[in-house]
Amino acid sequence: MRTLLPLILFAASICFALGIVLPLIHVDRLYFFADEPSLIGMIAALWRGGDWLLAIVVAMFSVVFPAMKLGLLHNAAYGQAAGAVSIPGWFRALTNWSMLDVILVALVVFAAKTSGLATAFTKPGLWFFAASVMLTATASAVIKRKPRDSAQAAH
Repeated sequence: MRTLLPLILFAASICFALGIVLPLIHVDRLYFFADEPSLIGMIAALWRGGDWLLAIVVAMFSVVFPAMKLGLLHNAAYGQAAGAVSIPGWFRALTNWSMLDVILVALVVFAAKTSGLATAFTKPGLWFFAASVMLTATASAVIKRKPRDSAQAAH
């Protein structure tokens, strides 16, 4: 698995970038109005609509924390002290919430389909974002396991 780490981190980074800029869902309302918001577009719309606190929370948990975690994972894997895991426990706990966005979008799609007022379909941005979350978690697990594997190899 260690040999796949560069590929996993690269794929996670690409999927994250695509996941925040590509449309997450397609929503048709009353057969006349359609919308395909991206994660960045949703945050911007919340901000423009005056929901600053919600925009900040979504931006922090959906964009800032996952981007920082990816940066920390790259640093832990390839930085000067590549043998030491440098991801703080409190940060791992915070970024575990990044999958929340995927769940919320799934709930919006479900609600739109069951309400009869709108139809909604997932778009590639949601799948890229979900893939990024899964790949980042995989990379984190591989990096966390690294010192133990090195210690066992020394014995």
